[in-house]
Amino acid sequence: MEVFAKYLAGIDNPDHRDRTEEMLAWVADKFPNLEPQIKWNTPMFSDHGTFIIGFSTAKHHLSVSPEEAGIAHFTDDIRQAGYSVTKGLFRILWKEPVNYELLEKMIAFNIQDKAEYTSFWRK
Repeated sequence: MEVFAKYLAGIDNPDHRDRTEEMLAWVADKFPNLEPQIKWNTPMFSDHGTFIIGFSTAKHHLSVSPEEAGIAHFTDDIRQAGYSVTKGLFRILWKEPVNYELLEKMIAFNIQDKAEYTSFWRK
């Protein structure tokens, strides 16, 4: 998780920093084969060089991006979890609980769906 140290240090609010670190650590522990990376100043995880999931922080929420295909596949689940959703990401308000079951399903979906991908992003 050393790869995320500088990013985490840049989060001023200690509660937001701790929550972000907790989520990143959860992904790393649950999916140890994924490679943690910082790209475009954003923490993300990849598998065999292809994007799986990314995170970014904002004043009121943490954004989670499993790419548009991941969002499309899980839109109903995201809404049922109570998160706001756009075409490319969903937002977890800092005061909301993290639905780790949903996060696990999204990551597993992307790993399986992108198993044969050779590019970083879906085309």
